[in-house]
Amino acid sequence: MRHKVAGVKLGRSKDHRKALRRNLIKELFDHGRIQTTRAKADAVRGQAERLITLAKRGLQASEIQQVHARRLAAARLGDAASVRKLFDEIAPRFENRPGGYTRVVKLGPRLGDAAEMVLLELVEE
Repeated sequence: MRHKVAGVKLGRSKDHRKALRRNLIKELFDHGRIQTTRAKADAVRGQAERLITLAKRGLQASEIQQVHARRLAAARLGDAASVRKLFDEIAPRFENRPGGYTRVVKLGPRLGDAAEMVLLELVEE
């Protein structure tokens, strides 16, 4: 029984799951929207929103805390360009928004295996 067990396995090993989440979040931040399955979108959405909140708080903090927030984001994303875009473009856009930075739009089943496809996108403001 998986009572109170956090996270979704997605049929992958731990390292594969970590790489998948990291890549999906980077693509979401780079392109603003990604088309993926419902299960992957649900697994990634919370982490993406936490990173945006981290960036928002980092912008309002002292200089030392800003560096700390950027390092935390870099540890989770693994890419300097994505961190730069997160802090310089995405976080200021959501500065006055209290939460709910992403939206999931259902697209219907995929033709090959009938997996439920969704569009995960950053909310425009």
